[in-house]
Amino acid sequence: MSDKINETEENAFNGVIAIIENARESAFRAVNRELISMYWNIGEYVSRRVTDSDWGKSTVKEFSIFIQNRYVGINGFSAANIWRMKQFYETYQGKEKLVSLIRELPWTHNLRIMPCKTDEEREFYLTLSVKNRYTSRELMRQMDSGLYERTMLSDIHNKLITKQNKDLTALRDSYVLEFLDLPDKHSEKDLRRAIVGNLKKFILEFGKDFAYVGDEYRVQVGNRDFYIDLLFSNRELCCLVAIELKIGEFEPEHLGKMEFYLEALDRDIKKDNENPSVGLILCTKKDTTVVEYAMSRSLSPALIAEYKLHLPDKKVLESKLRELAALAESNEDEA
Repeated sequence: MSDKINETEENAFNGVIAIIENARESAFRAVNRELISMYWNIGEYVSRRVTDSDWGKSTVKEFSIFIQNRYVGINGFSAANIWRMKQFYETYQGKEKLVSLIRELPWTHNLRIMPCKTDEEREFYLTLSVKNRYTSRELMRQMDSGLYERTMLSDIHNKLITKQNKDLTALRDSYVLEFLDLPDKHSEKDLRRAIVGNLKKFILEFGKDFAYVGDEYRVQVGNRDFYIDLLFSNRELCCLVAIELKIGEFEPEHLGKMEFYLEALDRDIKKDNENPSVGLILCTKKDTTVVEYAMSRSLSPALIAEYKLHLPDKKVLESKLRELAALAESNEDEA
């Protein structure tokens, strides 16, 4: 009997593989929900016993030993983890929207998200983890990079300084590219090559709805060739995303070049079912007043963003977020 299969058979077999993989994924999610529900119920039980002053640290330690003796070889029931179950229950008690999210994530993810300072921050990382199916390492990288604070800052910044455009909702005004391992002094070619060589991590920073199309992407206008630094597509926006890399400060003429690229993409590259292309100018520095002036008369969906080669100080981000939020609130009151 031949080991070779034809294309028709392979397609049929792959259909069965898809059924198996979907069943395995459903089984894993069901088991995980039950595990999280068990931790929740234990946390609720311990919380009530502690509140009633029946239990203290010594009792919880004895409880831990009792369980481990009863179920030899079982993991996850150390005294420290039982206290985490109690904290888990008390953190999300009465918050139905968040409770539905925590059951969709593994315990390790929940342990990393639980210490967040606000429910808004917890909801942000819970939702993002469920949507993008982050691994534990990917989640930690996003949290260490201050993704929540950077996203909130970007949202407030766009409302205060730039014209809101629904086509730009998938983009932020700052990105952290520490994984490129570039020196502070680097060329635009160095930056582009490093991004292409680290596409998986780059897309993690930008969002998993982005798909790589090409670098130095050629567009022909008249008898001349022009090259876009990076071209992506975005599933959520259903459009092409052109990215221009600038190692210096943003200059108004950068926007004119981007508008030219977007026009070329929309006329010659964009498919009929796609939305108009959007652009991102990624630079090392920008003056917000210059950006505001440059964007004030522009009709093209484009955003100017900064990139950093080092993880930000989260305390500085939190301070900036408070300041900008207060400014936004003040402007709303005046309006």
